[in-house]
Amino acid sequence: MDFIDYYKILGIPKTASEDEIKKAYRKLARKMHPDLNPNDPEANKKFQQLNEANEVLSDPDKRKKYDQYGKDWQHAEQFEQARESARQQQRTQNPYGGAQYGGGDGGYSFSGDFDGSNFSDFFASMFGSEAGSGFGRREARFRGQDYEAELRLSLRDAYTTHKQSLTVNGKTIGITVYAGVENGQKIKLTGYGAPGVNGGPNGDLYLTFLIDDDPRYKRQGNDLYVTEEIDLLTALLGGEKVVDTLSGQVKVPVKAETQPGTKIRLRGKGFPVYRQENTFGDLYVQWQVKLPTNLTDDQKDQLRAALTR
Repeated sequence: MDFIDYYKILGIPKTASEDEIKKAYRKLARKMHPDLNPNDPEANKKFQQLNEANEVLSDPDKRKKYDQYGKDWQHAEQFEQARESARQQQRTQNPYGGAQYGGGDGGYSFSGDFDGSNFSDFFASMFGSEAGSGFGRREARFRGQDYEAELRLSLRDAYTTHKQSLTVNGKTIGITVYAGVENGQKIKLTGYGAPGVNGGPNGDLYLTFLIDDDPRYKRQGNDLYVTEEIDLLTALLGGEKVVDTLSGQVKVPVKAETQPGTKIRLRGKGFPVYRQENTFGDLYVQWQVKLPTNLTDDQKDQLRAALTR
């Protein structure tokens, strides 16, 4: 995996305080947010890198490992174990000086002191090369880093199963979004994280769905709620009202003397249940009675007469 300079991405020095890191991230995140750059893949890539840089540098423990080991900071414990193992090996083989492994020109030697600047090369030489003296060939394989990403959908997008693509760290990924996915729901895409080290398995991608509010429908679980207007005459005498649902229009009967705020339930006209084919929640319709306005004096008199008979 290529080295990413998190300090350079945030535009801060290595001596930056936690508060300076936080301020730099917030400023750049607002500028590079995908919602403000919908047609700019490069901006989306930079936004992902900003999140990654902030996640590492805002955590004191992760930052310390990153400062010491660079791109290999996630394998700090393995490096420490390998270094200690090498020192133990050195003391066993030659307690008076540098240990010698292998033979002829293909051998290599090292002392017990390391400058900490190139653990990645040291580790690869220890476990990824041919060696004599009974060591054989071994490779230290490490699993790649996990990624996290968000995918924003409209309520209508989440209503149907469809194909969707997103860009994570500059790589475009195609996925199937199943109908009924919920706001905040997280799924794991195995193997779509960072590449493994020395042939190790890739990391995973954890994808969180963000469902935007809909101007018409309110969702609660698998049920939907909507408000529909009916006129005063229909509320008093009854009738029918055509209601738009996410699956099409339906004619709904209105009972006589319906009071404002009355709710009715349309079974199976709500939201699909995630990964359960042909299973839906319900749609709740609340009647809002629209009162007539700008009545003439004659109309008012007729209405009084009709209501007082």
